[in-house]
Amino acid sequence: MIQSAVTISLVTQARGGPFVYWDDLAGSMQRAKDLGYDAVELFFPGPDAVDRSELRRLVDEIGIPVAAVGTGAGMVIHKLSLTAEDAAVRERARQFIREMIDFGGEFGAPAIIGSMQGRYSEQVPQELALSYLVEALHDLGRHAARHAVPLLYEPLNRYETNLCVTVAAGVKLLESSGVANVKLLADLFHMNIEEQDLAAALREGGAHIGHVHFVDSNRRPAGCGHLDYAPIAQALREMNYQGYASAEAFPWPDSDAAARQTIEKFRELFG
Repeated sequence: MIQSAVTISLVTQARGGPFVYWDDLAGSMQRAKDLGYDAVELFFPGPDAVDRSELRRLVDEIGIPVAAVGTGAGMVIHKLSLTAEDAAVRERARQFIREMIDFGGEFGAPAIIGSMQGRYSEQVPQELALSYLVEALHDLGRHAARHAVPLLYEPLNRYETNLCVTVAAGVKLLESSGVANVKLLADLFHMNIEEQDLAAALREGGAHIGHVHFVDSNRRPAGCGHLDYAPIAQALREMNYQGYASAEAFPWPDSDAAARQTIEKFRELFG
């Protein structure tokens, strides 16, 4: 069964980014529960931003689990990248992600690698950058396995990376490198920019897809742009996708309205 999730960000430096709820962790988790979401996806400044026992209390008392944790603060705050020219920076990036894997793992939640994948450049040519990325995915996938959760790797659009920008490129990277315990995150916003046919791309991803960012073409809540969701939903059902459809969207026109709009669209599509 496809389950719903909604994003909560505590990263001040990412203000204005595509996260539905901001700042108030307890209140946001409660509102998500009240609206009928199955889980929350968390974007924190780092693994020590929130006391883990307090988060455990909120999860248990409110009755809403953690679907995934983002690692993008490593790039946003610390400018860390898995494909940086400097080996010391690459290692700090891996360590940041390891710690986020450990944080999420305590709650049965996978960590997401998106912006921290970086990009290739004149200083780090494409083949070398991809080799750095693959090496990191091998290492971090093994680390995630200790917690019995996958690692999620997210292809991004061309304006955010030049490594893997399509689902097919992500599949090729995983299959050609033989990395274990790594799944793809299919973000409908990025896919809208890069894919010719979103439903076909999802089918091509197949069993490699472990998480979906459920958002519209303009990064507003699902149903507030021009995406045709019927074939997308049909593809996910045909794939027997069992993961989360998580609202990583702008809080438009505000957080509660965005969360309500998303869950209504989710129910329309998935019941």
